[in-house]
Amino acid sequence: MKLLIVLPILIPFATAIASLFVRRWILAQRILGVAGAAGLLGAALALLKMVEGDGIQAVQIGNWPAPYGITLVADLFGAIMVTLAGLMGFAVAVYSLASMDAQREKFGYYSLLHIMLMGVCGAFLTGDLFNLYVWFEVLLISSFVLMALGGERAQIEGALKYVTLNLISSALFLAGIGILYGKIGTLNMADLAYKLSLEPQSNLINSSAMLFLIAFGIKAAIFPLFFWLPDSYHTPPVAVSAIFAGLLTKVGVYAMIRSFTLFFVQDVGFTHTLILIASGLTMVTGVLGAMAQNEFRRILSFHIISQIGYMIMGLALFTPLALAGSVFYIIHHIIVKTNLFLISGVVYHLDRTYELKNLGGLYRNKPGLAVLFMIPAMSLAGIPPLSGFFAKLALVKAGLEMQQYAIVITALGVSLLTLFSMIKIWGEAFWKPEPTKSEYMGSEQTQISRKSQIFFLSPVVLLAIVTVLLGLAAEPFFTLATRAAEQLLDPSEYIHAVFGRKL
Repeated sequence: MKLLIVLPILIPFATAIASLFVRRWILAQRILGVAGAAGLLGAALALLKMVEGDGIQAVQIGNWPAPYGITLVADLFGAIMVTLAGLMGFAVAVYSLASMDAQREKFGYYSLLHIMLMGVCGAFLTGDLFNLYVWFEVLLISSFVLMALGGERAQIEGALKYVTLNLISSALFLAGIGILYGKIGTLNMADLAYKLSLEPQSNLINSSAMLFLIAFGIKAAIFPLFFWLPDSYHTPPVAVSAIFAGLLTKVGVYAMIRSFTLFFVQDVGFTHTLILIASGLTMVTGVLGAMAQNEFRRILSFHIISQIGYMIMGLALFTPLALAGSVFYIIHHIIVKTNLFLISGVVYHLDRTYELKNLGGLYRNKPGLAVLFMIPAMSLAGIPPLSGFFAKLALVKAGLEMQQYAIVITALGVSLLTLFSMIKIWGEAFWKPEPTKSEYMGSEQTQISRKSQIFFLSPVVLLAIVTVLLGLAAEPFFTLATRAAEQLLDPSEYIHAVFGRKL
């Protein structure tokens, strides 16, 4: 059964290699791309079920015992994240059948997509810091090539900003790892958690924690390290934007939550207060940036930033309810944000523009698409009974219990401004009359073939159904998030799973 921990890495790797062997046959690449993503999703669901039933699972690659060998660990938080990666990978692979151009497919789009999924799953499952760095590099290289694939000027510009800032982040992370290894002598996360719990608080460890916070903060796009994101996420094809929006910043959030719950817990008053301040500023700057935009994908890109603020708010408050709220918020946001980007792609294929002033009449011409937009849009804004409402409710309740009224007021205010942004997209793209030809020469909507409609809309419908289920049947999902939070707050089970005994 330990094979289940390795499968989420092996399946995308095997799919990527197989896709390279059939690179001359696009149809074969497409079939492999979707089948590999479906296999990843199946393996992730099986892993989640095993972890939920049997507790935290760990495996030592090559039978080298921890802390000397390569450790893979799957707790509930990691298994949930791998499952979400599988679901988003499957949705985007199906969507790509209609949206991706043949030139990019010919140059290895599906191989790159699966290499990136392998890097994401590896980051969620690794049990040591050096391998976390390696998985970061794997997903950084593949995502850079995905972003630049096509060679358009805007793509290259966005990709250069993306890779430059992420390389700086990797260098800072490596520096933090070096300090930590020099002080403690291990990079195994479970071993670190145990040994750091015995160490007195020191400036050296705090310095390492700050380097980790900055490095993961760049990857997660928190304030003031977010400026690379809105300049890059709107440039590649929409399928690539959607998988980036759903997963990449969440790898940074995941790494931050893992580090600051498992081993950087010696000086919570200092580290987590900084995270709380960054959380509020991230929410505010992200949503204000979104309000100033008039391009569909740029609005959504700025909203990624503001929503990251909610995810780290739970980490900063550091209570079981707050962390459960963060985990539930991540689940909700990955699904909703990916879906909104996919819908923006459908709108683009109909009207050939992302500019809101050139859009209009979609509610009249495509009422089904309008409904599909409203579900994730209202969920993002936190309207009940959708998933965003319960995620924000948990965080607000946790904030009130901790008497952190400033962050609660900020979260509520940003939620209202998010609603304003979503209504702005609705009003411009869906509700207002279709622009006449004199106003916009490209206003005639393009007809999408029935076959393409299936590939465009089936992932959108799937994610919309999951969003509604997360809201209407929130209790079992929130219970799962609560159990994940309890594991995060009690490292002893994680340490026991890795070493096979109590230390």
